[in-house]
Amino acid sequence: MFETHRALTVGQKLTRVSWSAIALVIALAAVGVVTLYSVAGGSFEPWAQRHAARCAVGLMILVGCALVPVTIWMQAAVPVYLAALALLAAVPVIGSEAMGAKRWLTFGGLSLQPSEFMKVALVLVLARFYAALPAKEVSRPAWIAVALALMALPVALTLKQPDLGTAMLLAGIGLGIMFLAGVSLWYFAGALVAVVAVLPQVSVHLHDYQRRRIEIFLDPSSDPLGAGYHITQAKIALGAGGLYGQGYLKGTQNQLDFVPEKMTDFIFAMIGEEWGFTGACVVLALFGALISVLFVLAFANRQTFGRLVISGAALSLSIYVVINVGMVTGLVPVVGVPLPLISYGGTAMLGLMVALGLAMSAHVHDRPG
Repeated sequence: MFETHRALTVGQKLTRVSWSAIALVIALAAVGVVTLYSVAGGSFEPWAQRHAARCAVGLMILVGCALVPVTIWMQAAVPVYLAALALLAAVPVIGSEAMGAKRWLTFGGLSLQPSEFMKVALVLVLARFYAALPAKEVSRPAWIAVALALMALPVALTLKQPDLGTAMLLAGIGLGIMFLAGVSLWYFAGALVAVVAVLPQVSVHLHDYQRRRIEIFLDPSSDPLGAGYHITQAKIALGAGGLYGQGYLKGTQNQLDFVPEKMTDFIFAMIGEEWGFTGACVVLALFGALISVLFVLAFANRQTFGRLVISGAALSLSIYVVINVGMVTGLVPVVGVPLPLISYGGTAMLGLMVALGLAMSAHVHDRPG
């Protein structure tokens, strides 16, 4: 039983941090450093050194967030959500364009991707929303409409960039929190039927590059040197790895630079080529262990807000991994989703560390309800 008559000291808070979860975060980030070193041909520059530095900063942010009382995060949920929404709305107006899409805001040389912070903000605001609702009210249509509106606004703004992968992540996180909050399964069944019914209409409104991605997903060989090049080369790299891999710094697809975006979206293909099926399974096992630890902490938490915040972090991590690995192996279309903690990218790393820090805060400051 946690103390309720006095505030916890910093030392007490640190003893309550899940150091097993942090050890798994460090292990996955170390895999990223080692792989990025190989991707650069055996050099810490330009990616591995920066990735290690960002991870170190991210870990400090994680622990710092964990020490902040969870009640403060609960009070900040709505302002954080509104701020993230405002940043998302600003992207089409003043955002930086790259490869036909506006997804970044630049401030004095510092680039930020608002959609990464929206993942955290959405978890916070939905957790705050359901923490204020009595359990019997959760499945009332009016409250479901409110939750869907909170989710639909950032999804729509993200699609406008356009960024289908992040929009899918936001929708998945939002629906997952609604499910864990206790919304009736009948609504999810009805939503599934509705999605199937409107799919033909949705396809009409897809951007050309999005439609092309789906076509290539169904048949990569139709354009192996064009739109299907990414997934074709990724599959070759994975297949070349065999059971135990070609060896560190010896992956031919990697070292001969055949796989595009090998430091970000397709880094899992590099792991499979150099470390084989065995190495890929070890990495997936590390992710599985971290996600499992988070869900154990969530279901042990005695507060609705804390339980949903921790679950939201676990859901975000799970969806990231499933989409990225599915994308690299050809099980889902290429949608530009990085592999968390391993792929190179500052905003994604920072956003995930903040999410894990909030989850840890909910665990550290858990109180009997």
